[in-house]
Amino acid sequence: MPKSADIGSKRLISLAPQRWVQWVTQIPDVQIREIITSEFQWISRESDVLVSAYTPEDGEFLVLNELQLRYKAQMPQRMRAYAALAEEHYNKPTYPVLINILPPATSLSITNRYESEFRGLIARQDYHVINLWEVEAEIAFQQPLTSLIPFVPILKGGGEELVVRQALQFLRSDEKLNDLEPLLAFFASFVLEIPLVQQIMRWDMAVLHESPWYQQILQQGMQQGMQQGIQQGMQQGIQQGIQQGMQQGLKQGLLSGIALGLELKFGAEGLELMPEIRQILDVAKLEAIQSAIKTVNSLDELRQSL
Repeated sequence: MPKSADIGSKRLISLAPQRWVQWVTQIPDVQIREIITSEFQWISRESDVLVSAYTPEDGEFLVLNELQLRYKAQMPQRMRAYAALAEEHYNKPTYPVLINILPPATSLSITNRYESEFRGLIARQDYHVINLWEVEAEIAFQQPLTSLIPFVPILKGGGEELVVRQALQFLRSDEKLNDLEPLLAFFASFVLEIPLVQQIMRWDMAVLHESPWYQQILQQGMQQGMQQGIQQGMQQGIQQGIQQGMQQGLKQGLLSGIALGLELKFGAEGLELMPEIRQILDVAKLEAIQSAIKTVNSLDELRQSL
């Protein structure tokens, strides 16, 4: 039985830190000193990894790795803050890298610079951007980049069944990497039908419900739904409208989470229940359905709860 998909960025990068830093910086002679454990609260987050590096030309410097499931509008300001904090605390130059895993849900433009001006004073922070969906899947196997193997399905050219099977074989060739299988399956579910992913992996996809990546997507759906509802209510200009908006937003967030859960666990067949579920007005019942998806073994069981 595979382990939980609770795979953080620090675990992934620590698999092959030398090759990882060579890849993100494109500096072939870079040497790794250590992966830093910092008292900074932001460094303890799963998406932040600070690596101490060295080259004869540059001396010692820091590589700040920020892995984001999806790019957000506030990322430039965040990268500026992270780089400044690291430089101030360690008194070393910092090379910030933002790795975006999935394309933005909207038409949000991805930038590689923070820049602002206030009363003639200009602040600027450049950072390197890597969008994984633009990275060729072959790179993960050729170098090899072990840290990229779980992301193969969403890399360029990696969404084919044979390529996913190749990535799985790579992970299973080393027993130290078997905890990465759920993460590979999670990203495979974005490009392949769920039954096919289950057949390839040979285990129950319900284990993904424990994944922080899965939970992050559900939370984003809830937050977006609630924000839309609140905005609609505020535009009406009355308290009743705000309350109705919040209620509608909560419902939309739950529906988004239910749809994702159905697709991950039952594939396209699961989504056939959504028209019926959308007719449910009771938020408590929607929450019960979302919880039931994690425990039921078939769509028939779920239909009984409806």
